[in-house]
Amino acid sequence: MTNPVSSNNAAPPFDPLWLDEAGAGLDEQGLELLGKAAQWVRTPLAGVRASTGEPIIDHCAGVARILAELGTDAQTRASSLLAVLPEHQPASSSAANRDPLLKAFGNDVMSLVLGTRALLRLGHLAGKASESAALGTEQKEMQRKMLLAMAADLRIVLMRLASRLQSLRWFASSRTECPKAFARETFTLYTPLANRLGIWQVKWEMEDLAFRFLEPQTYKAIAGKLEEKRVEREAFISAAVLNMQTTLKEANIQAEVSGRPKHIYSIWNKMRNKGLEFNQLFDLRALRIIVNDERACYAVLALAHSLWTPMSDEFDDYISRPKPNGYRSLHTVVTDQAGRPFEIQIRTREMHEFAEYGMAAHWRYKEAGRQGGEVAARSAYDQKIAWMRQLLAWEKDHPATGASGQAGDVAAAAAAGVAKAQQGAGAGQGQMSEGNPHAHAAQSGTEKPPRRQEEFIYVLTPQARVVELPVGATPVDFAYRLHTDLGHRCRGARVDGQMVPLQTRLATGQTVDIISAKSGGPSRDWLNPQLGFLASQRSRAKVRAWFNAIELQQRIAQGQNMVENELRRLGKTAINLEQLAQQLEFARADDLYVAVAKEEFSLRQIDYLLTGRARPGEADADAEAEARIYASGSANVARTGKSGVLVVGVDALMTQLARCCRPAPPDTIAGFVTRGRGVSIHRSDCSAYAALAVRHPERLIDVDWGDTGEALYPIDISIHAPERPNLLRDLSEVFAKLRLKVVGVNTHSRRSLAHMVFTIEVKSGEQISRALAALNELSGVQAARQ
Repeated sequence: MTNPVSSNNAAPPFDPLWLDEAGAGLDEQGLELLGKAAQWVRTPLAGVRASTGEPIIDHCAGVARILAELGTDAQTRASSLLAVLPEHQPASSSAANRDPLLKAFGNDVMSLVLGTRALLRLGHLAGKASESAALGTEQKEMQRKMLLAMAADLRIVLMRLASRLQSLRWFASSRTECPKAFARETFTLYTPLANRLGIWQVKWEMEDLAFRFLEPQTYKAIAGKLEEKRVEREAFISAAVLNMQTTLKEANIQAEVSGRPKHIYSIWNKMRNKGLEFNQLFDLRALRIIVNDERACYAVLALAHSLWTPMSDEFDDYISRPKPNGYRSLHTVVTDQAGRPFEIQIRTREMHEFAEYGMAAHWRYKEAGRQGGEVAARSAYDQKIAWMRQLLAWEKDHPATGASGQAGDVAAAAAAGVAKAQQGAGAGQGQMSEGNPHAHAAQSGTEKPPRRQEEFIYVLTPQARVVELPVGATPVDFAYRLHTDLGHRCRGARVDGQMVPLQTRLATGQTVDIISAKSGGPSRDWLNPQLGFLASQRSRAKVRAWFNAIELQQRIAQGQNMVENELRRLGKTAINLEQLAQQLEFARADDLYVAVAKEEFSLRQIDYLLTGRARPGEADADAEAEARIYASGSANVARTGKSGVLVVGVDALMTQLARCCRPAPPDTIAGFVTRGRGVSIHRSDCSAYAALAVRHPERLIDVDWGDTGEALYPIDISIHAPERPNLLRDLSEVFAKLRLKVVGVNTHSRRSLAHMVFTIEVKSGEQISRALAALNELSGVQAARQ
């Protein structure tokens, strides 16, 4: 096949040498696609420079080389060239379908290009935010998550990482001064992502280059110390590897032995974290040994300790005692005959795969510093990272064979799965074609990973702050996430500069600007799930809290007005209301007002407290009060005139059962002499009786149960249960089965919880106990008590 570049008298950077490097591992179709992309961008990008000052055409060529080193497919490499072309802005969807880029390269490449452009816009906004204010750790993490969430195809993230690495390489090679902000952004955003995705070679190089620009003196000092011993160190590692391989072969142990390089930034980081000097580092020279099983790990450890002298304080068994993130390996430091220390890591293939590709395990440990990390990945965000690691592993196992080869199929299948889980991920993002002609090949060649459902979206404030919201969130949710008061005053929203209804579902990457009133509160419609104003439970709770606070203020105002009117009637307007509330056993005056407004506290108690006398115009206030507290017992006791109570040993006196506590045998009882109504009978633990006893101790009298015979006593049973259909019927059936007569029912509901009081007639305490036991066993009943 004719070389697609050389056939056009190609000039640098897209010369035959570049095509050989950038097209490494591709078949003829892949090379043709890459060459076509190079020809497509040659003229439009000629003479154009990036914001860093690097010629765009050289930048694209370098990015493609890096992607080739990573073993990506042809579509990814071609997209890295095309993504920086000036954007085509279609006036309609039909115009979008006629985009020349889409016609020339197809849906897959177009999807990657659009996604990359969306991330470039995000990078521009994030850069402005970084310049305006120092970002906290949480905000940096939000930016990383947003970058991943916006990438419908995670190959886009790989392209962005390669682009950043190429920029750093250009600053180094051209000796152009790298802006400090650019290097810091590399550390806060790009190297953590490379680390999480397991792209170690990119991560390490970006760290070293960014560190070189941020701390040039420290970098040069460490580099100088390393260079002094480089040849000696490489010779030492080669000899140690050969020695270990020979020993393992003699012991018939299959293993992979290799030197483990240490990079300048990681050396400095270790020196800083552990407070060590350069000559105190043991792992500048290091070996890694990978064996088949756990038993072989300890066998190799024994062999290593027989070859070299172990340092007792530098041995860690992470196999028997794994790190918090699940990392397992044997670490030991040994010294050779000349006393030179070096580190050896020993692990199984499974342990190595977990350390390299396990779901977010390795990166959580690395980024947590000395404290270790979490145990496992728990979110779709971590799962997406694992997807990308699988994709990279497949690329390594099946080298890229071009636009239609197996690796391309696997990448497309993996990317399509992520894309489907990312539907509606924001303006400018491409969607992988569901009719991918290679999908059947991916399924037959390699198992396709399951699709993942995203849990969160990431949107921007006008100041480029990233905000995390649940999927389906609306502008109202966004407002409440920023500030509760802003949510209350939210009246409208602009999304990407356009006015939208408040029910609009937001998508990752959008910029949201809230339009608020100077004052006001939320609408009760926002709590209606049918109207779709809120998707976040947190937002709903804030709206409910606002209305609860309004209701509370209304009750306080109503109760305060009632209390003040009573005080004016009594001529006590100068009284301290807080002290009055405390005398009435309330913590604050507001609590008194609420109780009065809800009719849970009688104003008569204030009259009693302040005057100790009856209301003017009433013949007998005590008789009035007692008439409210005490009513006759049940009708049958009233008809017979016998309550079965002995008053100081006499049963002929008139008695009545107090309705406030409804005593029944065998309750412990006490008597109170009323004015004109005989002796009222209370349970001895009755609160109303205790209050009367304090005011009129001279009217207390001893009583006891006599011969009750067949008398029936009304008692109240209070029941609390969640509302449900047929609840009242089920409770009534319990009383019917126990042959207990219900003479009254009082019920009310609040917040889906039913509160019911049944008045029933009983002969003895045994019937009460059976009734309470049966009611508490009923499904859904939270509490039943007398």
